[in-house]
Amino acid sequence: MSKNIVEVDTKTIIRFWLVLLAILLVIFFFYKASAALIIIGISIFLAIALKPLVNRLNKFLTKHLGVSKSHRAASAAIAYSIIVVFVITIVAIVGPVVVNETSKFVQQLPTRFNESIGGWEGINEFGHSIGVNNLQEEITKVLSDFSNGFLGNLGSTVISSIGVIGDLIMKGILILVLTLLFMLEGHEITDVIWRSLGSRKEDQKAVTVAKRIVARMSNVISTYASRQVLVAMLDGGFTMLLVFILSLIFNFSASLAVPMGLIAFVFYLIPMFGQIISACLVAAILAFSSPIAAVIFVGVYIIYAQIENNAIAPKIQGDALRLPAVAILAAMVIGMYLFGLVGAILAIPIAGCIRVLIEEYPNIKSIRE
Repeated sequence: MSKNIVEVDTKTIIRFWLVLLAILLVIFFFYKASAALIIIGISIFLAIALKPLVNRLNKFLTKHLGVSKSHRAASAAIAYSIIVVFVITIVAIVGPVVVNETSKFVQQLPTRFNESIGGWEGINEFGHSIGVNNLQEEITKVLSDFSNGFLGNLGSTVISSIGVIGDLIMKGILILVLTLLFMLEGHEITDVIWRSLGSRKEDQKAVTVAKRIVARMSNVISTYASRQVLVAMLDGGFTMLLVFILSLIFNFSASLAVPMGLIAFVFYLIPMFGQIISACLVAAILAFSSPIAAVIFVGVYIIYAQIENNAIAPKIQGDALRLPAVAILAAMVIGMYLFGLVGAILAIPIAGCIRVLIEEYPNIKSIRE
């Protein structure tokens, strides 16, 4: 009986192990550098998302100040400054209000209990039925201990979180710096890449297709981001107006209107679930001052959300992505499990970019053939 013997030379074996080693090194690199790659990816995304604003500023400067169209640095710097100032403003306004309202609510817990449920005569009778002699006093004592403990530990909690806060600030600074650099030098970098790839005549067709694909992807990201921000501004404006009206009716501080509007604006940028999160958060903060106002806010906001989601948002966003709802939800779930909240936000425009690749696949295939 004959046997088939496969002979493999030494070079093939060495080549196989070198390729395997290279793959493992690449995987190890991406694993170790995942945080840095995420920061770079976010910076590129923001630079592309700000492109419409830069273009509009560039047109304005060209029309009114005579700035050359080829000089986009001034427009990029102005757009960048607007975004940075806006982010700082949001943090400066929203942060203290949330901390102050939470602390005030926790501090007033025992008093609010005694003014509401504590005034019910049957509370101690109910306590006797479950084996507690003075249920009102016991609940008041528990709430007082919780209030004192929360306020007493608030300072130590903030101090223990300094490391996490510092890390977030450092990452935020890196993202801001890289975003500015990509905005200022992105065109030059891409031009150098295209020139180097298209240096040979036989490669020019492939470069043309690649340019078109990248341009379409960039347009998907910038269009989605700009329209999402526009709808978020409408959502935040409605929330601010509604909270202001409720403050006049229920006599709580009207200064909550602006922070609540900013909260609604920021969370609306989270696709699909942002509205629910912002509505719950705003309602919870309003409940600290007036539970009835919080209930009315939720009811009115639900009505507005239906109008916004079915009439306003589709008209503004149009067919920027042209993706079915199941694809959007699947992309969000994958992005959330891979990269958390940032992944959920970036997943939808990335899915739009994948759609572009699928549509351009026949052109890519023709180049390969």
